[in-house]
Amino acid sequence: MNKKILFSFLSFILFATAGNAQYYLGVATGNNSRSNSMYLNPANIAGGDEQITVNFISFNVGLDNNLGTFGKIGDLGKAFNNSDSNSQGIFATTGKKNFSMLLPVATVRGPGLIVNINKKNSVGITTGIRVINQFNNFDQSLYNTITNTSSVANGNYSLSTQKFNWTAHIWNEIGLTYGGVFIDKPTSQLKAGITLRHLGGIGYISLKGNHFDATYYTANDSFYANHSDLEFASNIVSDRSAVFNGINSGNLIDRLFGSTDGSGFGADIGAVYSYRLGSSDSDSKNTHVIVVSACVKDIGSIKYNKNSNASINISGNGYLTGQGLSDNINDMTAFRNYLQERGFTADTSAAATKLHLPTAFIFSADYQVWGRFYVNGMFMGNLANR
Repeated sequence: MNKKILFSFLSFILFATAGNAQYYLGVATGNNSRSNSMYLNPANIAGGDEQITVNFISFNVGLDNNLGTFGKIGDLGKAFNNSDSNSQGIFATTGKKNFSMLLPVATVRGPGLIVNINKKNSVGITTGIRVINQFNNFDQSLYNTITNTSSVANGNYSLSTQKFNWTAHIWNEIGLTYGGVFIDKPTSQLKAGITLRHLGGIGYISLKGNHFDATYYTANDSFYANHSDLEFASNIVSDRSAVFNGINSGNLIDRLFGSTDGSGFGADIGAVYSYRLGSSDSDSKNTHVIVVSACVKDIGSIKYNKNSNASINISGNGYLTGQGLSDNINDMTAFRNYLQERGFTADTSAAATKLHLPTAFIFSADYQVWGRFYVNGMFMGNLANR
């Protein structure tokens, strides 16, 4: 298989389209950073010191894996550019056969506004674009074949993997947040908040494999696959809208900021409780404040209707070549015909698909050690079925 073609395709998905806990971790709680801390808990917009908070743009990009340590920054660049045959790829692998990874997860926050209605009630409007590229229970051999040209440079290569999936997803969102102070006493305060979002699905690609055995032959740039049981689905690789055609014609901008193929709703809900020990003066050395925050993030899903969605189920045995994949991958019908000519069973269908948000539970606690010095602890737990 022509790995440069596959790598170019993968690189586009990683950086141009669409997880776990993709949140701004620099701020946990605080009355002077509401435009960031509201994404950890919507209740944080209530009781703030600012009358009006305006956000122009911010972004957050993260990488995460359970396989091994990420390499040096220079090695990372070489791996993406395929410029160093000695590069070990994105990360230094361990003895594990399968791995899970977010590469990358990114958020771009657009214009937003938070306004205090009064001392106890606040509202906010937010906008953003989010990207998730997630591998789950993925085989190292399959991943390295795609991303590391040196992995099969010296001979044939075999791999066998089961029960794996890869999902890349990008969507935009517009949110309305309300936060209120419901208990406000000298020693205790309770705030609660909720964010409701309208979600616009821009694009996704999903590969789910129940079983896949393959042997790659370097001499003729081909591989033989047997016992294949794969499902590939997308709203951007189809007869109606091919990935590369969409980029070349400038449709990507329209897909980011114009009409979308999918739609749905999402929500965050949370509460923050503060308890003051000692003097009521916040600057007193005898005062210690405990703040406890709990929130469920990213409840909801995005549905792509069947008119903008296509999938293909692949099974059987056969030979494929890198050139053949390159010539046919942009069009779902051509891709299906190519697979069938090579001996595979390839059934296409158009049905509605629902992609769930990366729902997570976030719990944190702040403790005022002395004066203006605080410590914070945070827990994030996944609630989504990967």
